Parts: sequence; C-alpha cells; structure tokens
Amino acid sequence: MEMIHTLGRRKTAVARVHMTTGEGKVIVNGKEYTDYFPILKNQIAVQEPFKLTNNTGAYDVKVNVKGGGVSGQAEATRLAISRALVKIDVGFKEILKKNGLLKRDPRMVERKKPGQPKARKNFQFRKR
Repeated sequence: MEMIHTLGRRKTAVARVHMTTGEGKVIVNGKEYTDYFPILKNQIAVQEPFKLTNNTGAYDVKVNVKGGGVSGQAEATRLAISRALVKIDVGFKEILKKNGLLKRDPRMVERKKPGQPKARKNFQFRKR
C-alpha cells in the first residue's frame, strides 16, 4: 500500500496525516502519541477510528499537527485518521459516519468587535 495523505481540522488546529501499513505506531510531531497527548481522553480520541473499524495495530501513522490547543489537535488528528481509513476502504465510511467521526467541527472563536472589550461583552452602560 502506498502512503495516504489526509487533512483534519478542528477550531484552529490543522492535522496532516501520512498513513502506511505497519505495526500501529502513531507519531505526532516526532513524539509517540501517548507522550504528545498526555491526557487519556485525547489518546482515546486518536485511537477511536482504529477501534471502530477493527484496525488497531494495522497502520503506521505519522502526524504533523499545529495550531489550536491540545484537545483541538487531538480531534483534528482523529478526523484526519478517519478520512485516511475511508480512502483505504470505502466500507469504513458507514461505521465512521454513524459515530460522527467524519464530521468537521466548525466552531471557532468569534472575532472581537470594535467598541467592545470582547466579541459579545459590552462596556458598562450608564444612563445618567
């Protein structure tokens, strides 16, 4: 199998995934994914596409991720891995879509408006 390249985004985090057949190594920015994502919730998010499709340990994944926070990066990585698995076998699409792993989360921070301290917050209004 040749190398498969996919992209995943979440908020301002962007994850680029390079997937090949192998023994299940997941390297994120030059580190093992358990070292890069120390929180268990984020580690589970990265492995979720493999567990749902029964491919744990079947593919080596090299991830380049930047921007956003740690959780956003983990979910961007999850989306990119899911898209790569769909490129490998179209049969995985139904399983991953049913569990919401092929949906991009578009929520981003709203921009700050002029004349206000934050996006929605206003300065205190004094009538008299």
